[in-house]
Amino acid sequence: MQIAFTYDRKQVIQALRYHFFTRPEIRLLVILVNVFTIAAAILLYFKKVQPLSFVFFSTIWMVLMLVIWRLLPNSIYKNSHTFKDDFRMEFQEEQVTLDTDRGRQVWQWDRFSKFVETPYFFHLYFDGRSFFLVPKDAFASITDQQHTRDLIKRKLKQAKH
Repeated sequence: MQIAFTYDRKQVIQALRYHFFTRPEIRLLVILVNVFTIAAAILLYFKKVQPLSFVFFSTIWMVLMLVIWRLLPNSIYKNSHTFKDDFRMEFQEEQVTLDTDRGRQVWQWDRFSKFVETPYFFHLYFDGRSFFLVPKDAFASITDQQHTRDLIKRKLKQAKH
């Protein structure tokens, strides 16, 4: 199966957000900040703490969401030349081949550790932090997309999120 694609900025930003929110350390941080913010709100309601505690944890929550939701994905998109290239990609039984104007990369299937499917992309992970995004809209038809999905599933384990 061969596809050609460029990246859509909004879709990439959404995929990066998904990646960050699925990271265990980010999830834990968000949960802890939410718990402390809710606890501060409850304690404020019962007049056990000063309003400053609630304001403090609410501010931390807002800054954290701003960083994860806006700043981090946008800065990665802006600073990465990868998202501005034109790609040709071929999925074969033995390997995945990626061609750009800058060169060619061939990956054996065992080079990938897992894959995650989101509304716009197949995320092919090399490890927990590095991955390659394959846009679903690059496929000529739903049938081609399904054949590629089946091939990826056969070759890799799908992450459970």
